[in-house]
Amino acid sequence: MPISYTGWGALEQLTSEAERLNASNILIVTDPFLEELGMTKKIVEPLEAKGWKTSIYTEVVPEPPLEVGEKLVAYTKENKFDLVIGLGGGSALDLAKLAGVLATHEGKVADYLNLTGERALVDKGIPKILIPTTSGTGSEVTNIAVLSLESSKDVVTHDYLLPDVAIVDPELTISLPPKVTAATGIDALTHAVEAYVSKNANPVTDGLALQAIRLISGSIRTAVEDGENKEARTNMSYGSYLAGLAFFNAGVAGVHALAYPLGGQFHISHGESNAVLLPYVMGYIRPSCEKRMKDIVEAMGVNVTQLAEQEASYTCVEELKKLVADVNIPVSLKGFDIGEDALDSLADDGIKQTRILARSPMPLEREDIYAIYHAAYSGEVAEKKTV
Repeated sequence: MPISYTGWGALEQLTSEAERLNASNILIVTDPFLEELGMTKKIVEPLEAKGWKTSIYTEVVPEPPLEVGEKLVAYTKENKFDLVIGLGGGSALDLAKLAGVLATHEGKVADYLNLTGERALVDKGIPKILIPTTSGTGSEVTNIAVLSLESSKDVVTHDYLLPDVAIVDPELTISLPPKVTAATGIDALTHAVEAYVSKNANPVTDGLALQAIRLISGSIRTAVEDGENKEARTNMSYGSYLAGLAFFNAGVAGVHALAYPLGGQFHISHGESNAVLLPYVMGYIRPSCEKRMKDIVEAMGVNVTQLAEQEASYTCVEELKKLVADVNIPVSLKGFDIGEDALDSLADDGIKQTRILARSPMPLEREDIYAIYHAAYSGEVAEKKTV
């Protein structure tokens, strides 16, 4: 796991860590919006004050396509950087991880994709420092980088993608717009929820996931409404970080598997894709994890002590759907202008995400996936009927 610095002002540790990693020619991967805000100055100025050379790479887009990753990796190889710093949301951090690892590998990014690649990573590449400016993806503590393909997504995944250092400073999230705060926040909540019901969950990931759920569900509405609220931003940062640790170890499942085709086919942000599907996936698999869903809704601050597990699990689904609506994310696919005629192609791509689906507490076949997409389209929760 990376060395991690968390909390307000954690960015102050950047130069000492860059020095420890023997940096001299540093690549900073970020997005153009953060450069326009002047956020990159907080990174560049202290580094250049040490006499180090920095290059800012801003050709980062949301849900980055494979070709964006290919271009960045080629640029990294050409310029012989000795440190990569990722600054931004999940897209920038994932691309920074790819650039750092593949800088020392032959071939293209496509050669290392999980579903179709035929090459294996052989070393960790050059050092990587990741600095999130959102509270959502958990990319700074995970070993995965996600890329968009023509109609879905694929990943490069290996422990070599783990950064050397993660710096999680909630002060950097103050400028995050409400819409992005909401989407990334529900993304983080989804990480925690799916990690808690995962087949790979254990007592350690359970503690991380439940605390993440407490922090995020208790703070996200305030963070969306009042982005300068220090307590809410701090809680969201810690919650996202803990959720990242939880799902790095226990994994995510059905929500993420079905979110990938939404992003690939309709270019909906990953956070919004997870958000719109969260209550419908959890509602469908509810019979397989009633007790755990009671724990989840209790962590969300809802008093269900007197309820049986089944009734509490229904309440959990209702609360998840309400939370998504409260932060102004559509609660059906119709809200994203997705028609019923798209559900078959979504299901066709969703069933391909075998690596992620394997962690679901309820096995999901193609007809199950279609049923979930149809529920999300209609806005009415459906569930798997058990015999």
